[in-house]
Formats: sequence, structure tokens, C-alpha cells
Amino acid sequence: MDLAFQQTPNPIIEFNGVSKTYNSGTHALSDVNIQINKGEFVFVVGSSGAGKSTFMKLIMREEKANTGTIMVNGFNLTKLRRRNVPLLRRTMGIVFQDFRLIPTMNVFDNVAFAMHVVGASPRTIRKEVSKALSLVGLGHKARSMPNQLSGGEQQRVGLARALVNSPDLIIADEPTGNVDPNMSYEIVSLLSAINQKGTTILMVTHDHNLVRDFHHRVIMLDGGKIVADNAGGME
Repeated sequence: MDLAFQQTPNPIIEFNGVSKTYNSGTHALSDVNIQINKGEFVFVVGSSGAGKSTFMKLIMREEKANTGTIMVNGFNLTKLRRRNVPLLRRTMGIVFQDFRLIPTMNVFDNVAFAMHVVGASPRTIRKEVSKALSLVGLGHKARSMPNQLSGGEQQRVGLARALVNSPDLIIADEPTGNVDPNMSYEIVSLLSAINQKGTTILMVTHDHNLVRDFHHRVIMLDGGKIVADNAGGME
């Protein structure tokens, strides 16, 4: 077992004195301190360049902090070796703005791909993929190809793929950015329902109307700093 792993993470995400400066000289984050507990639903908001993308990349270990410590799902990302990054990512599901479905695979196989990666058995794959597709309302589209789906349906496939391995944490990076307002509401409603079952949700969005409607915790970034942290949502 990697020495960077600790049992029973609580909180599920913790930043202590985290700063990130890119080689270009851009100061993306400055002395960020935050805790996100297991079972929370948290919106991350802020204008372009506020530090939202860097915040998420650090959590997924796509980038490393210059200073401070980051704990995610019991992994100390400051000490995590590169070869163990896949172990970290298996504890999370990721929903992308641009869907990132494999165009040559049907809906079922796109979702199943996430399970093949972790070595699940064919029987488990059939059961869990069917369950995930049913949850997002796409059980009848299992054999459809991505190009036969609407943007909203493609995003729901992406959500099923993020869910299928029962992760502790789902990271949704602007998941409503490429769908219409009605579907945006539906996607966040689905995420909220998943959250009610105990999965932690961290969602980056620029849609303040969605944030106001759902009354989840809101973390606001500006200039690489956390300038607001509202447990009751945004007014």
C-alpha cells in the first residue's frame, strides 16, 4: 500500500495553505484553505481566470501544488507517486463539459469502459451498467451510438459512466455548459439525487441561476482566493 494513503478520509477533500503558480508566472491559487466533507454537494463558482480549473486539476492530480497539502479520499496528493495516481482517480467519477464519449462505442459500451479499466467481471459490468443507465433514464438507449443522441442525452451517458463504479466523489466540470437550460436543470437534479444517496458532489459552474435554485453549499473563487463559502447556497 502506498504510504500516501490513510484510512477513513474525513473530510473527503482538504486543502491546507495551497498555492499554485504556473511556469508562465500565472498565480492560479493563493493560500487556499478548505474542507469538503463526505456527503456534501458543493458548487464552485467564479469568473474566468478565478482559479476554478486549477482547483479541480489539483484534486484530480492533473497538477501539483507548489505549496501546502491536499488530501483527497484519504490520499495525500503532496506525497502521491505518479504510478499511484490511477488509484486516486478510481475513487472518483468525472463528468466533463464536452461529454468525452467514445464515438465508435454504443452507450452501453461507453459506460462499461469505466468498469473494464478497473477489471470488473462481465457479469458485474452487465448488472451495474444497466443500473446506471436506468438511473439516468437511458436504459432504452443502451445500443444507440453517441451521434444518435442529443447533447443532454450524451451528458447523461457521461453521468452514468461517472457513477458506474460507485465512487465516493463525483467531480462535474461545467456539466451543463453544452446543454439547454431545461436539461441543465435535469442534470443537476440527477446529481442532487445521487448526492442524497451519500455520494459527494463537487460541481464547477458559471450558471448562477442553477446555483440559486438548488441551495447547495457554494464556494466562490476570485483571483485565486476563496472569497465566499456559503453553506446555504447563493441568494
